[in-house]
Amino acid sequence: MLVKSLLGEFLHEAENTRKLLNAIPNSALDFIPSAHSWTTAQLASHIAEIYDWYPGTFHGNEFNMDTYKHDEVDISDIENIIGKFERAFNRAKESIESATNESMFEDWKMTAGGKTVLQPMPRIQVIRGFLMNHIYHHRGEMIVYLRSTGNKVPSMYGPVYEDSFR
Repeated sequence: MLVKSLLGEFLHEAENTRKLLNAIPNSALDFIPSAHSWTTAQLASHIAEIYDWYPGTFHGNEFNMDTYKHDEVDISDIENIIGKFERAFNRAKESIESATNESMFEDWKMTAGGKTVLQPMPRIQVIRGFLMNHIYHHRGEMIVYLRSTGNKVPSMYGPVYEDSFR
């Protein structure tokens, strides 16, 4: 039941991510809100990239950042970033569909440079925090980026400000 619930949320929220990425025009990709922020393109690419972390999180007990292969794309065109998302989405969906409820309680950790970056914790905790909540956090940032560049935000959880109050 746990994996089935995760899959349902994943599919619903991935559609929201898809809507958000499709709302980004190429003209906004170079926008950067501060010297310490990513550009719109970098943030969008990161959002897409997180979906590629699902297989290693759902089916491995250690996510080694040293051996992880990034899906590097030309981020000067939003279509490339959307393609990256779609490829990662398909792999992520398959990894959830092939998971078991029992595996959700196995320990998982992240390492880099021979050191533990995230201490061992139950896989379900990692899935909720490191994967799902992480995506939701960055989507919220992207909404601010879109509004800051005068672009429309898509409806994800009902009407958005631009639809409701104009």
